[in-house]
Amino acid sequence: MLTTKTKVSLASLAYKFIATGRTMAGKNNCVTVRRRGLMWSLDLSEGIDFSIYLLGAFERSTAITLEKLVKPGDVVWDIGANVGAHTLGLARSVGSAGRVFAFEPTDFAFDKLKRNLALNPELQARTYPRQVLLAAAPAEDAPEEIFASWPLEKGEPVHPKHRGRLVTARNATVDTLDRVVAREGVHRVDVIKMDVDGHELKVLQGGLTTLSKFRPILVMELSPYVHAEEHNSFAALVALLRDAGYSIQHASTWAPLPLQERELEALIPDGASINVIARCDSRS
Repeated sequence: MLTTKTKVSLASLAYKFIATGRTMAGKNNCVTVRRRGLMWSLDLSEGIDFSIYLLGAFERSTAITLEKLVKPGDVVWDIGANVGAHTLGLARSVGSAGRVFAFEPTDFAFDKLKRNLALNPELQARTYPRQVLLAAAPAEDAPEEIFASWPLEKGEPVHPKHRGRLVTARNATVDTLDRVVAREGVHRVDVIKMDVDGHELKVLQGGLTTLSKFRPILVMELSPYVHAEEHNSFAALVALLRDAGYSIQHASTWAPLPLQERELEALIPDGASINVIARCDSRS
């Protein structure tokens, strides 16, 4: 299992090769391209953008998993949408009768999310972008900066393990999942994709009513070291899922995983993460 740092390092090497060729051809890093039937506005010096440009998707295995889980007419929540790497695919999967609510708190990524949606007007019509930080309580203060950029060029300060760069979240508001569900007037939540870099516990603590009422399928990243750095308890997250009646499986293989902190943490090397599917055992 590769660490995030290794993945970014490999992407940086590929970027150097492609960027050199583009420079020789008089081209810069900004491109508008079609990938897998979707239009994208990309900056190739950004890790997520470069992955979409080169491979057609970011975290392709997660994209495939979401395609299998999401059905036409579903209501899906993309929490930690970033530039829309999964949002656009989700909007295509739910079809004209479905809806996607996309949450991204950072100014940098939220602007890019809206730009990518605008390039796909049919999908934009069924997608609701919100610059909201979902937390355990609406009274929580929004952080001034959040990791939402993975630069492939050297020279900028980045996280020593996952190589992310802090960007501002000045325009974000703070709310809870339960409050937003009530305000949006939705009557079902079928799937929640969540990638919030160690804040999964707080998001779910603010959405316990939603979990109990709708029993959505969760597709989420688990990274114990990030939880520790953000002073959030990985053990508490595992206990919350277990107490809410969920079981988990690996998002790539769909093999069952233990919902016990020590056993689960032993499967994830330091500096790495795994994507899991969490299903409520009582979901019909």
